Amino acid sequence: MSHPLSVAIIGLGGFAASHHAALRRLEAAGTARLVATCDPRPDAFLDQMAEWQFGPRGVRVFDDWQAMLAACAHELDMVTIPTPIPLHAAMHQACVELGLPVYLEKPPTLWWEELDAMIGVDEQAARLTNVGFNWIVDPQRRALKTRLLSAEFGPLRRVSVWGYWPRPASYYQRNGWAGRLLLDGRPVLDSPMGNALAHLLHNTLFWAGDQPWTWGMPRSVRAELYRAHAIEGTDTVFLTAQLDREVELRLAMTHACPETSQGEVIECADARITYHAGEWVLGQPQQRAVIDWADGRQETLLDTTHADYMAANLADYVAYVHGKTDRPLTTLADSRPLVWLNDLAYLASAGITTVAEPSLTHDGRGGVAIDGVSKAGDELLASGRLPSEQRKGWAVAGGVATAADLPKLRTLLDRLTSRPDRPAR
Repeated sequence: MSHPLSVAIIGLGGFAASHHAALRRLEAAGTARLVATCDPRPDAFLDQMAEWQFGPRGVRVFDDWQAMLAACAHELDMVTIPTPIPLHAAMHQACVELGLPVYLEKPPTLWWEELDAMIGVDEQAARLTNVGFNWIVDPQRRALKTRLLSAEFGPLRRVSVWGYWPRPASYYQRNGWAGRLLLDGRPVLDSPMGNALAHLLHNTLFWAGDQPWTWGMPRSVRAELYRAHAIEGTDTVFLTAQLDREVELRLAMTHACPETSQGEVIECADARITYHAGEWVLGQPQQRAVIDWADGRQETLLDTTHADYMAANLADYVAYVHGKTDRPLTTLADSRPLVWLNDLAYLASAGITTVAEPSLTHDGRGGVAIDGVSKAGDELLASGRLPSEQRKGWAVAGGVATAADLPKLRTLLDRLTSRPDRPAR
């Protein structure tokens, strides 16, 4: 196969716009072309269609994704699915059954049972599905993983990740599933670490994998979950976990904070590495790693290879579909550590604590912050102590969960949606 791949994109709004922009770059490079797209309300995107030159490009537009596949499957080489998370499984299965390779936006699902079913479907696929955790395409990241596995930095002891991304109330009002635990009786489990900050967690679990293309699997999790926004789910997650190979994970993520900050830390016997992903410098994205050696040396790595990580990931998958590479960057099976960790956090916490007004600060623009939340996250990363162990006034202790507890998740979610069991503080 040497011709440009014929691609369909399911969706026009939301993150689908990023897929359309990236595919135009691939189209300009002669590696792919957009054949068809769809949206339940295509007339709402007339301006975008004109801007994206659908007419001159010959792009067919449908108001139903199933109708699009029925009409165009015979001429397609690949489909991208940047749709709401609850729609992923059905759309993925339909494409696989038609023999179409799939580029699926992250997360594939946040429900462990549904992920297992999707992995089973993918075992029948002509080409494995790629899950769009975009920052994993960074070549510097893969080179550093090789150095980790060579034991250049000594044995790996701990990986940590923080993501403080403020989000206003409108973030949770943008669709019907944001911030939800269940939707129409099905687990959604939307959370900072499972959705908006999932790239960071996926990156961090990558460091803990014992092979070039493996991710650290959680064995046990301690967690505390909180909410400051008026939502069903959680907007703030603190946890520690034991991963494979006795590697510890520490995580602090929140949408209820005053300022944006993010990063990954890799702690080995002979060096501490801080990885800053998705930084913007002079209008361009970069990945920066700072290696502080135990003997006092410091090494800085800087990668500006890709100006567009979305396009780079799509290009990599196009190469895989062409048979030029032997695997996608992230398969559905590679997503299991993140999905399990997300689910185990709920089981370990056993509830979501609603933080009360005396411990909240409002910015007047729909944003809300838990008092001292970033400091609590920083302390967790430094000491491994959860907020309740730090004696934060708004904190409530959680518990511990292991993979053996996963079958209990559905019962827990039913209870949490029928009667929240963590009192406001």
